[in-house]
Amino acid sequence: MSWRPAYVGLGSNLADPRRQVDRAFGELAGIADTRLMLRSSLWRSRPLGPPDQPEYVNAGAGLLTTKTARELLAELRAIERRMGKTEPAVRWGPRLIDLDLLVFGDARADEPGLQLPHPGVHQRNFVLYPLAEIAAELWVPGLARVRVLRERVSGEGIERLAARESGDD
Repeated sequence: MSWRPAYVGLGSNLADPRRQVDRAFGELAGIADTRLMLRSSLWRSRPLGPPDQPEYVNAGAGLLTTKTARELLAELRAIERRMGKTEPAVRWGPRLIDLDLLVFGDARADEPGLQLPHPGVHQRNFVLYPLAEIAAELWVPGLARVRVLRERVSGEGIERLAARESGDD
């Protein structure tokens, strides 16, 4: 049994997004043969899609798992379903919860239903800011270290909310 690192992006902009993201962290901690090792602060960000939707709350999680990338992705989809996620009416529209497998060890994949690293990871501040908080030196296969990628994106439209420990705004 081999443990592999995996990084997940979390996001919500419906039905008390902070609560949804916190609940998703709890669900991640409950995945069999997987350990939730790192948890970023919460970050508020502008929506990537249509502007007439609420701001998002985003976070990043670092896991250790014995699962394959496909098995872990299936677990993430199952969590989304349990939490009530439905497909948005428009691309990048509002969502109750979104769990993206960002990086899985040094794996690279471009297969139906599985792309690693996650496409767009290197362009999205709402992914890179939380990820840099917990894994700045993480190598994103084929790209660069998270720290370097974060330096290349704008900080416009993203704001760190309270650290997880404090609970303050």
